[in-house]
Amino acid sequence: MHLLITGGAGFVGARLARTLLQRGTLDGRTITRVVLADMAPAPADLLADARVEGRVGPLLQHCEALRDEAFDGVFHLASAVSGECEADFDLGLRSNLDSTRALLDALRHRVNHGAAPARLVFSSSVAVFGPDAAVPMPAIVTDTTLPTPQTSYGIQKHICEHLVADYTRKGYIDGRSARLMTVTVRPGRPNGAASSFFSGIIREPLAGVESVCPVDASVSHPVSSPQRTVDGLIAVYEASRDAYGGRTALNLPGLNITVAQMLAALEAVAGPAVRARVRFERDERIAGIVANWPTGARADRAAALGLLPETDFADIIRQYIADCRAAHAGPGVPDALRGLG
Repeated sequence: MHLLITGGAGFVGARLARTLLQRGTLDGRTITRVVLADMAPAPADLLADARVEGRVGPLLQHCEALRDEAFDGVFHLASAVSGECEADFDLGLRSNLDSTRALLDALRHRVNHGAAPARLVFSSSVAVFGPDAAVPMPAIVTDTTLPTPQTSYGIQKHICEHLVADYTRKGYIDGRSARLMTVTVRPGRPNGAASSFFSGIIREPLAGVESVCPVDASVSHPVSSPQRTVDGLIAVYEASRDAYGGRTALNLPGLNITVAQMLAALEAVAGPAVRARVRFERDERIAGIVANWPTGARADRAAALGLLPETDFADIIRQYIADCRAAHAGPGVPDALRGLG
């Protein structure tokens, strides 16, 4: 089985690749080749696997060559993130919309020349939902809530959901779109996503670094752990067409939680000294973007596939701590956990 993971060097993409390679199979078929395409090189441990090939550069540059390659499955995770798309409109169009259509057309080219349609999972986002004057957003969005995105990122994701649905309708792919909740806790440095602080207010204090929260403590949002997100993407891929249901996107499960509750969980797991490293300083740009996102979500179709959200944010923090320790090769305390004392 040949797989393509766009955004394969990123945090979620690399974790997905590791999970699939460790399993060795997907939908009952043996994985023999995995191509990881991203703007940066894939992690060394993945490239050391003989089944893995890394490709570096914008996805748009790779799509022409992809027309002549046979892939059984594709996980399309590559995208510019929310803050970047608001700051640079053209970047968002190129990275999210143009690249997705070019990828879909490469897969369509194969079908037009006699190949079977590849199965594709598109990582959409909870950002497709937003408040509109004509269509008020409910407190809890569901699979059937009308998407009315209020950011360029959300609009681009929503357009791509429809492209995936139409290419599926035409028989060019077997496509499924999964709306990811905000993934936390992400390791490493903050990125350009407006949601980056949801990880930063946990990650930085654990590393002994002060973190600034740019929104009010009362802000509520659905979040998911990295592994629960990866498990969701795989389950959506492996679902039968009937079990997935229709061609429209589904919500992956998330834990609906406020910033205050996240910080309370941090204190419960790591202590008051770690919690004290978070201070509030409102950033109107970020707060304005976040205000247009759902405060909570429900995922009934995902639940029918056996996917459920975490019930305790403290468990997500503990998973992050365990991941940091597992990734630390040398003696002593990992830098990411120096704040634990």
